[in-house]
Amino acid sequence: MTKKEQIYILLSNPRTIVAKMIGLYTRAPFNHASIAFDPELREIYSFGRKHPLIPLYGGFVKEDIHGGVFEKATCAVYSCSVSQETYKKMRDYVRMFEKNGELYNYNFIGILGIVLNMELGGENSYFCSQFVSAVFQEAGIKLIDKSAALTTPSDLSTCSFLNLVFRGDLETYRETYCDNLRIAASLEASLEQQPMYAAN
Repeated sequence: MTKKEQIYILLSNPRTIVAKMIGLYTRAPFNHASIAFDPELREIYSFGRKHPLIPLYGGFVKEDIHGGVFEKATCAVYSCSVSQETYKKMRDYVRMFEKNGELYNYNFIGILGIVLNMELGGENSYFCSQFVSAVFQEAGIKLIDKSAALTTPSDLSTCSFLNLVFRGDLETYRETYCDNLRIAASLEASLEQQPMYAAN
């Protein structure tokens, strides 16, 4: 059987001006989207605020869910099973952004485009859910029947390909759910190291 890999999507409501702007239109509980390559959300990426003191200075970011704009945030974490080949395509695509981060800008005008149902913004500009959707599309997966440039965080929660892993306080996910994952992984590794005895 071909081994599957897991991709994670974090929907959240961080304390940012942009998330609040999107929330005024969508009225949805979560107005920020990020993509992660591990369940602990250590390798997590999006488009958002690049400087804590400059709210409208945005672009590609590797996020830290431990405090900052994520303090006291609520969230929904989704997983998606993909092939190893697809997983690699997505990782490589995100690494391209990480390597050339200075070339990309936050697509502020694209948020207006959602309201007008028009694809707006430059080739190298993205907003959070546009970026997440684009990563999947680059690997040949269309999460919903919309272009990436018109996809909202709320839209991602309706995707039938995604499995809801957790919903609640982000702090609870960090401190409880992730601890359980680490314990389970440790037990699994321990069992794998146990010697196998053949039955007589």
